[in-house]
Amino acid sequence: MAKHELGHTRTQGYAATRVLSWSVLGLALLVSACSTQRVSRPAPVEDRGTSRSTTDAAPSASAPAAAQPRVGYVTVQPGDTLYRIALNAGQDWRDIAAWNNLPNPNAIEVGQLLRVAPPAAAAAAPAPGGVSTAPVTSSGVTSRPLSETSPAAAPAPAPAPAPAPAPAAAGDEIQFVWPASGAVIANFDENTNKGVSIGGKIGDPVIAAADGRVVYAGAGLRGYGNLIILQHNNTYLTAYAHNQALLVRENQAVRQGQKIAEMGSSDTDRVKLHFEVRRQGKPVDPLSHLPKR
Repeated sequence: MAKHELGHTRTQGYAATRVLSWSVLGLALLVSACSTQRVSRPAPVEDRGTSRSTTDAAPSASAPAAAQPRVGYVTVQPGDTLYRIALNAGQDWRDIAAWNNLPNPNAIEVGQLLRVAPPAAAAAAPAPGGVSTAPVTSSGVTSRPLSETSPAAAPAPAPAPAPAPAPAAAGDEIQFVWPASGAVIANFDENTNKGVSIGGKIGDPVIAAADGRVVYAGAGLRGYGNLIILQHNNTYLTAYAHNQALLVRENQAVRQGQKIAEMGSSDTDRVKLHFEVRRQGKPVDPLSHLPKR
C-alpha cells in the first residue's frame, strides 16, 4: 500500500512539473510576441519627438533669406499715409503716387512695396528718397483757402527713424532764414521733437525759409495740424506745422521770405509754429541751419 501511494505521488509530481513547464513556455512565447509587436510599431511618444525635431530644426544653409526692400523702395507699415512716407523720403507725394500708379493717394495697404525714388535713380540711390523730379522755379503767389488743400488721410503714428542721409550734392547747401519772429520754446530732439517750436500769436506771419516749391499743403498728417512742406532742392525740405491758415497751394513756387501761412494752434495745445528741416528725408536740427540770433 505504501508503494502504491508513493507511485501515485510521483505520478502527480511529474504531471505538475509538466504543467508548470508548459505554463512557463507559454508565458515566454507570450512575452516574446509582445516584445516583437513593440519593436514593429514605435511608441507614440517617439513619433511626436520625431515630428517636433523636424519642425524645430534650424533652416538649412540653402534656405533663402527673407526678402528685403530694394534700395529706393519702402514697405508700407501700419498707420502709414502716402504724405508721411513722402515726407520721410524727401519727396513730393504726387511723384510717389505717379511712380507707383496710385490714382488714390489714400489707397495704400500695409505690406505694400512703394517706390520712393525716381525710376531712373532708384537703382543707384544710396538710401530711399532724396531726389526730386521737378526743378524749383519762380512764380507769383496765389492764395487758396484751407478747404481746397489736399484731402486728409488716415491718422498715422510718428515716423520711424530714417536711414542716415548721403552727402549733399554739390551746391545743395542753403542759407535759410527764420520762418517766424518768435522765440524758440522747444528745441530739436531726434526722438521726441523732429524740429523746433517757435512761439507767437494767432495770425502771426509764417514765411518760407528759402526758395522752394510747395509739395504738400493740408491736414493729412496727424500731429502736424495744417501743414506746409516746401522742397528746396534735391537735398532739403522744410515743414511748417500747426498753422491757422495756409496761403499757398501745392506745386506753387515760393520765394525766401514770402508769407506762406498764418500761425495757429491746429492739432496742438498752444499757438506756435513747429518748423522742421529735413535733409534727404531725415530730420536735422534747424538751429544748425538758421542764422544766429
